[in-house]
Amino acid sequence: MQLTKYTHSCLRLEHDGGVLVVDPGVFSEPEALDGADAVLITHEHPDHLNVEALTRALDRRPLTINGPTSLAGVLGDAAEVLTVVAPGDSFTAAGVAVRAYGGQHAVIHPDIPVVQNVGYLFNDVVYHPGDALAVPDDVQVDTLFAPIHAPWSKFSEVVDFIRAVAPRRAYALHDGLLNDNGFGVLDRQYTALSQTDYRRLEPGTRIDA
Repeated sequence: MQLTKYTHSCLRLEHDGGVLVVDPGVFSEPEALDGADAVLITHEHPDHLNVEALTRALDRRPLTINGPTSLAGVLGDAAEVLTVVAPGDSFTAAGVAVRAYGGQHAVIHPDIPVVQNVGYLFNDVVYHPGDALAVPDDVQVDTLFAPIHAPWSKFSEVVDFIRAVAPRRAYALHDGLLNDNGFGVLDRQYTALSQTDYRRLEPGTRIDA
């Protein structure tokens, strides 16, 4: 399985000829969706879901969409191909085995409603949690994409999340709001404290999993 990290929280997985894209949001490069067979959305916020780009991709070729039930209210016509996913579900998308975790977005502020959020584990080795710190405690994750910076996050909690998951390696996710100063500080801190092989990938970088 090959992974490509795009800007912010978007991942592209290619496996046995299938293409699976996770969280193609408004900060992500449109080409992440080229040739996609399936799209998984963790939650409805626009930095994880670009409805216009997804609709254009559907116009080009058929694809499936998986995500929480709340997506039905924001996808427009694309909701016709939505398959609802709940925590605990297992399914296959673009030839990749997927398990769902979590259920709720992390709290941003008590005045802001909490939306549904589903994290995805791929082939029992790669975990994308979306905007929550739900630990999949029934499997040993090899590769974790950790949301390193967000309005809802606290550095110490993300460090503890990475330690709790205890992956062989961790890559930065949800990093589209940072500048070079922030990258410099957080890269040093996560490298020092995460207790794993932590790295940040430039958009477009491909790795094997």
